[in-house]
Amino acid sequence: MDFNFTEEQEQLRDAVRKWVERGYTFERRRGIVDAGGFERSVWAEFAELGLTGLTIEEGDGGLGMGPIEAMIVLEELGRGLVLEPLEQAFISGRLLGHYGEGKLRSDWLARIASGDAVVVLAQQERQARYRLDRIETQAQPNGDDYLLSGHKSLVPAGDQADAWVVPARFDGGVALFLVEAGTDGALATGYLTQDGSRAAELQLRNTPARLITAHGEAALQEAVQLGIAAACASGVGTMDQTLALTADYLNQRKQFGVPIASFQSLRHRIADMKMQLELGRSMSYYAWLKLGESSPSERQLALSRAKYQLGQSMRFVGQQSVQLHGGIGVTDEYIGSHYFKRLTQLEILWGDSLHHLAVVSDNMQETAGVFA
Repeated sequence: MDFNFTEEQEQLRDAVRKWVERGYTFERRRGIVDAGGFERSVWAEFAELGLTGLTIEEGDGGLGMGPIEAMIVLEELGRGLVLEPLEQAFISGRLLGHYGEGKLRSDWLARIASGDAVVVLAQQERQARYRLDRIETQAQPNGDDYLLSGHKSLVPAGDQADAWVVPARFDGGVALFLVEAGTDGALATGYLTQDGSRAAELQLRNTPARLITAHGEAALQEAVQLGIAAACASGVGTMDQTLALTADYLNQRKQFGVPIASFQSLRHRIADMKMQLELGRSMSYYAWLKLGESSPSERQLALSRAKYQLGQSMRFVGQQSVQLHGGIGVTDEYIGSHYFKRLTQLEILWGDSLHHLAVVSDNMQETAGVFA
């Protein structure tokens, strides 16, 4: 199998990396955090680069690119600690593109692709603990539309979104609905998360909504699996830059008149960080390639394997970076502490390591798949 990227993919990586380096500096990021953790102008810049419509079909106003291009973009955004959740455009675009119909599909896909609308998935509920079958939000018919009642937590940039994709109980199963911001009965209360990004609590009280699909179980699983893959890609980019930052610090910091990078024990620790990074990178590639797997259970197992390894790698790389930096590694003024916080938050996003280890172990066979 050829794991080399094409020339076009490398050009995409280069374009996003240059934008991050020039347009998303640490100073700008600090300003965005101080202003609330989300800046609409950044979303407009995503749109100018074609990123909001990257995976949306050309006929719907997008670029029609695939999952590998999305992975490349998210790696570079992870490298720059970009706060705005671009993966939500990929998720909402996929859901509306695969399951939406008629005017709902055409209108919102075009707005997502152009960057005019921020549409995010609001699936997390307090009691769910990463379980997709634990949904208490209820939907009931109301003429041609529906009314939703329930509470969603940790909705990415939820109070800044133009609409939310909401899973809810309906007719004995789960369906997906689109709820527009500003609709009666919808209240989103925003707050900063630990890494400086923005999330919200979404309260729905008899809120009008439009049906995306009645086959919500499969659609929601696809959306969450894409979210897991996105966290893996972002984690690879964040670890890559964390390692580079740590190695640069060891080359500059002197003790006994020589750079501490010359100390053998510290060189071994850097080598261990590099090993964990590459383990994570290979499993991220595995996750993105498996997104096209036809079997939902095999797809989920692959994503859980990848997220478990990424969780282990991110925890190791982040903690080693702090240890090798010493006290400066946890100061807010130093960018390294923000990489550590991002890696820590990514480890629990879309299911923490213990959750995904349980998924993998529950699906192990007696032979662990080694023998026939």
